[in-house]
Amino acid sequence: MPVRKINLLLVEDDSQLRLLLFTLFTQSGYRVRAAEDGLSALAEIRAAMPDIVLSDLYMPGMSGFELLSVIRRRFPGIAVIAMSSAFSAGEVPAGVAADAFYQKATSVLFLLRMIEDAGNLDRLAPLRRQSAPIWVPSVQAQSGVYGHVVIACPECLRTFAYPSRLSDATVRKVNCASCETPIHYALVQALDPTPAKATWLPAGLPAASPLSAASPE
Repeated sequence: MPVRKINLLLVEDDSQLRLLLFTLFTQSGYRVRAAEDGLSALAEIRAAMPDIVLSDLYMPGMSGFELLSVIRRRFPGIAVIAMSSAFSAGEVPAGVAADAFYQKATSVLFLLRMIEDAGNLDRLAPLRRQSAPIWVPSVQAQSGVYGHVVIACPECLRTFAYPSRLSDATVRKVNCASCETPIHYALVQALDPTPAKATWLPAGLPAASPLSAASPE
């Protein structure tokens, strides 16, 4: 159990898993708030700054990919843990602006240790603005070509269109059409490529039928 009450923001669109994790972290001694997508999470951050954000990656509205890049650029003092069932445990997935990564349906004790360790990462705050690509929502065309995506330059704030293909690298680089600032960006789809999220519960958590009808918000 943490020495002090760490403020934790949980971002997860699956209501059952969100409530299970909310209950787990509250009982473990954390001060917890919850949001169902990236836009709701940003509203929570504006209301009160959390110490740690634990966020799913695949969510409608604003995905975790986009949310974590925004946090890294605007709120570098917040420690961030990404979670998903679409990637294996180990290193943080390429292009994901996070301090750590948790693979869903694995040890809940490992997740708790990860969150406790994240509370001691204040020394990394000055470095967190680096390696935070702009994630661009996209819809795949039948030919495999996404067409022209619209990118907003973080330097001059002007937007420009740029062609991009599915076969390109995960994180791509392009210069702004106006000011020539190098921009790292990536394409993100809201749909999780893994099976239904309701099946991906942390190992060690009981079934949550008495709780699944409610939401912690």
